[in-house]
Amino acid sequence: MAVDLKNIATFRGLREDKLRALAAKAVTRSVLKNVVVITEGEFTRSLYMIISGKVKVYLTDENGKELVLDVKGPGEYFGEMVLDEGPRSASVMTLEPCQFAVITMADFRTALLEHPEIALQVITNLIRMTRGLNENVRSLALLDVYGRVARMLLDLAVEQGGHQVVQEKLTQQEMANKVGTSREVINRILRDLTTGGYIKIEDKKITIIKRLPSKY
Repeated sequence: MAVDLKNIATFRGLREDKLRALAAKAVTRSVLKNVVVITEGEFTRSLYMIISGKVKVYLTDENGKELVLDVKGPGEYFGEMVLDEGPRSASVMTLEPCQFAVITMADFRTALLEHPEIALQVITNLIRMTRGLNENVRSLALLDVYGRVARMLLDLAVEQGGHQVVQEKLTQQEMANKVGTSREVINRILRDLTTGGYIKIEDKKITIIKRLPSKY
């Protein structure tokens, strides 16, 4: 049975018959949590569309230290950067059990040529990822560790009940990977912010109670 691509942002607005034709070429794949789907540097030729679950897109240095570039969820996709036929530019790991619709790069290229609106969506997504990488590099270069942690919390937070709430339940190690530090440093900063009454942590959900201090 063909997968439903209506909720994939890139394909929104396509006629029903075009969606069905594209979906017919997709293969459904279920993947467990903490599985590396794509490895930086490898040569693979598929586009992955996320039907359910979440993944992280990240880089790893020679010492195994991670820099998380993005977290993607249902309706998003990854793997489009192999359009240049080069190696994968980043690794992708599942953060929870996922289901993907996988389309070969040959079929994806055909879709781009036949539907310029899809190509524009892909270009927009690549620009967004590049901007995000630029901001990550800027933060690592210009902000101290606390500044990067504070910025991460504010970037992830959404308005809820009069407070800013980080609903994404990140582990301390995942936070450390995002800002380029150690889990121990994250633990200390979160503990001090909690003691100071700036944040509240319940079931890994972080609520920002009052404006975070400018310095740690």
